[in-house]
Amino acid sequence: MKTSKPLVVALVFLSTSILFAQDVGLTKKDSIVQSFWMITLGTNIVDDSGDEFGDLLDLSDGWNMVPFPSRISVGRYFENGLGVEAIGTYNRYKEGKIVDNVPNPEEVDYLGLDFRVSYDLNMILGETGFFDPYIGIGAGYTDANNQGRGTYNAVVGFRTWFSDHWGLDFNSSGKWTMNTENSSNHIQHALGVAYRFEVEKGLSRKGEEKLALLQEMEKEQQRIQDSITAQQKADEEARLLAERLKREQEAAELASAEKAKKEAEDAKRESLQTKINDLGNVYFKLNSSYLTSRDKELLDELVSIMESEPKLVIQVNAHTDSRGTDKYNQWLSERRAQRTVEYVLAKGISKERISQEAFGEKRLVNECDDNVLCPETKHAKNRRSAFTIMD
Repeated sequence: MKTSKPLVVALVFLSTSILFAQDVGLTKKDSIVQSFWMITLGTNIVDDSGDEFGDLLDLSDGWNMVPFPSRISVGRYFENGLGVEAIGTYNRYKEGKIVDNVPNPEEVDYLGLDFRVSYDLNMILGETGFFDPYIGIGAGYTDANNQGRGTYNAVVGFRTWFSDHWGLDFNSSGKWTMNTENSSNHIQHALGVAYRFEVEKGLSRKGEEKLALLQEMEKEQQRIQDSITAQQKADEEARLLAERLKREQEAAELASAEKAKKEAEDAKRESLQTKINDLGNVYFKLNSSYLTSRDKELLDELVSIMESEPKLVIQVNAHTDSRGTDKYNQWLSERRAQRTVEYVLAKGISKERISQEAFGEKRLVNECDDNVLCPETKHAKNRRSAFTIMD
């Protein structure tokens, strides 16, 4: 059967869509870090010259730093862009540096403990790759120039990441004293190595757009696939219909002969089944699988029928009454079926012409189950091997 033109067009479009979807598939670049814990270790620079906001880069006179790691922070950052961070810093005001608008007469320790809340500006700007700017506010306590003071803080900074875990953190904080009479405002710059852990990632905006596009393409591909499947089904149904009509035509020509043959076979089968049914069943004593002399006489008659009908195949169905456990009764019925079949085989019937099936107490012929008290005569009717003609 020739392929329809709409089906060919749909197949071409589907193949093109699959290739395009492979080109725009999600990659590692489409994922971003959304939440994490972070530790930074680095150095800090303090400008407490008194004119720090007017001359930000007064390195020679205003900047103070020590030649070893002097800043550590621990923070938790969340999917909504917010982060909380605790920061500890140490520094020394150098002799001769400008502190609070006057030359510093001797070296003085600087200690700071700050807490802040920050916000990731990428939540507003969109994902900027390795560049991760942020702003924040907070408060803390600073002991500087032999003066303790609480401070209100504001920070601006950025981080640049080399991997999902390692990066650098750059920031500058303005610190405004809570005690305006005895202490001054100052600026603190910081540079540190950042390590983040317990990182949870998600899709970037570009990734989400790709995912939405892929989902739409998947729906379209599914629609096309459904259309192709429907067309193929229609073609297959047409082919099957033609074959069915041909078979029906051939069958009609043979119908009369087959019907007559079947009726003759059914009549013979019914006659043989009636003849076997008239023999009766093999009945066993309680808890026994042994054949009595009467049982053997019955089976001899069955063998005689099978010898006269070489194509006759019999199945022995063995049963028990309801007394005893299900497991025991199943085993007992198997023994009864086996002994019945063995007797018939011993009379010269081939094993291909007789089979067995054991049902335990599953097929009682009366109401005598585990919940009904019955006399022995009724239980005896269930302890049987019956015979069925097989096709």
